[in-house]
Amino acid sequence: MLRAISLLRTINRYVALTCGVVLLITAAFVLSEISLRGLSLPNLGGADELSGYIMAGVTAWGLSVALTERAHIRIEMAVTRLRSFWRDVIDVVVLSTFAAIATTVTVYGWRVLSKSIHSASRANTPLETPLWIPQVFWWSGWIWFSTTSCLIAIIAMGLFVARRSEELRNLAGTEEDT
Repeated sequence: MLRAISLLRTINRYVALTCGVVLLITAAFVLSEISLRGLSLPNLGGADELSGYIMAGVTAWGLSVALTERAHIRIEMAVTRLRSFWRDVIDVVVLSTFAAIATTVTVYGWRVLSKSIHSASRANTPLETPLWIPQVFWWSGWIWFSTTSCLIAIIAMGLFVARRSEELRNLAGTEEDT
């Protein structure tokens, strides 16, 4: 079980690195467009539209990174005062909720993507981007988040049943818990 978590964390570190590089390239593109405008030179155009698509995709992919790095926002004030058993219950419930929400968004995201493909939808912008292109990147991030969150929830349930509280805390708790 713990090897699977280690593998997920390693993969997600590469995902984070890739997202960071994509964001840097996007920032350079936006900066160059702003600079060209400031110099009254012809600009490349579309930086605002493309950066919006990039942000949606990077955010979707980043959810898995945040989950494996235990970076999602948690309210610990009450939880830290509970007995270990109840803290573990809350961790399993939270991870299961992540998995359920991610899976739901992924299913409905497919409906949006398939509708865009079927109707050949395009952005109502000068670029007229076929909407399925940015939606594929966004949806694939949600697929990865669903996969990651379901695997982590299953592992957490296994650790809970086996009463391996310390390992569950290392998987789901905050840095202060470990």
